[in-house]
Amino acid sequence: MKKILTVLAISFSALMASSVSSASPHDRQDNRRGWEQSRAQNEQDRDLRDEDDDERMQDKRRSREQRGVNRLQQHKWQTGYVMPQHYRGNGYKVDYKNNDLPKPARNQQWYKINNDYILVDTDSNSIVRIQSF
Repeated sequence: MKKILTVLAISFSALMASSVSSASPHDRQDNRRGWEQSRAQNEQDRDLRDEDDDERMQDKRRSREQRGVNRLQQHKWQTGYVMPQHYRGNGYKVDYKNNDLPKPARNQQWYKINNDYILVDTDSNSIVRIQSF
């Protein structure tokens, strides 16, 4: 019985050793290098694709902004119209005293856009008066 168990143990260990050695690659460095090269190539391809996408998106954004600027420069101001949000920033606000404009009523603000002074109701954002110089 002891001989049978010894033979079984030796054969089992030999079987395990052969399956472990066949499962792992013989040259790990070559496999690792190949994997790193393919990963680097994928990253390079992705970077090139990202650069093309970024340039294309920037061109689209530039053309869209240019169309918007052209449209806003051609805008015809009329009383009663709502002031476009693009012009509601502090960069367009002016002080009536410094520009010889009539004093605005409560909840009104003067804006200077394309050499026109526009009085806007700040509650409804509607144009109250237009004064050109």
